[in-house]
Amino acid sequence: MSETVNPAPLITVITPTHNRRSKVLRAVESVLAQNLTRFEHIVVDDGSTDGTEAALAAIHDPRLIFVGAKWRGANAARNAGIERARAPVVTFLDSDDVYLPNRLERTLAWFEENPTLEILISSFVSMKGGRCTNCINRDAFLNRDTLERALVAQTIFIAGSAITARRGALLAIGGYDSDIARMQDRELLLRFARRCGAQLSEKVDWKKYNSENSISGQRDGYVEAYANLICKHPYIIDRYPDIPPYMIARQIIADTMKGRVSQAFAGYLANRSSKALGYSLPQLLRGYVGGRRWRRDLYDEFRTKYGARPA
Repeated sequence: MSETVNPAPLITVITPTHNRRSKVLRAVESVLAQNLTRFEHIVVDDGSTDGTEAALAAIHDPRLIFVGAKWRGANAARNAGIERARAPVVTFLDSDDVYLPNRLERTLAWFEENPTLEILISSFVSMKGGRCTNCINRDAFLNRDTLERALVAQTIFIAGSAITARRGALLAIGGYDSDIARMQDRELLLRFARRCGAQLSEKVDWKKYNSENSISGQRDGYVEAYANLICKHPYIIDRYPDIPPYMIARQIIADTMKGRVSQAFAGYLANRSSKALGYSLPQLLRGYVGGRRWRRDLYDEFRTKYGARPA
């Protein structure tokens, strides 16, 4: 690990981390093993106390850059990486995920072949509890309207490590929102949808590992996080009135059917107390029926136009 200035990198990888020494070392190894070699990997440490800095210091590769401080969460750390990035294209890798060897080469090819492309969303394999799930989007370019609808209805696979964008575009929309602790990738992409469309890639080029302490993997807090997302994007309720109650109802129903009755009830109460939501039980039921129908119609549209697989 060194601060030596190298030839300008073609692409920057940004990894935020906090107390995940063994996992971030695995992530870094997957980047250093890339077929494409002209990159920089910025690891932004958010105040780790587990020896992360010392472990990374033992890796003597000038392409690895360590940025240590106490940031205000992972999104602030990501933004610090974006600010420091020297490459015109920026991609992300969460500290518990790994790239496949051709990730950077394939990713950069999309941007070199499409000078107007601002954002790319790749496909991946999700590893959770010994189960391997393919999360594959068909190759397709979604215009702004289609991208927004797909994000609102959750009909495409997204995750932080799937996102690559031009640095200038990331700066133009303000980077990640530091007030969002969960659903931050969807929130970022919703702001991108106001600016541009997105390219989907069906090539699987990374693996997602769900850590025990991952916020996105926790059942508790989903409704509160969704309410926060709606507060950031209140137009969703006006444009897609059935989708918010559908998303809340779906979560409550899933918890109930899996015997998590107390969590289902807590989710309902969180919804009722939210200024952004506040749906009654009849409203949730109507929204569930209407939202499910609208979402199914969107699936059919995607299959017809893009051959896309439902998420």
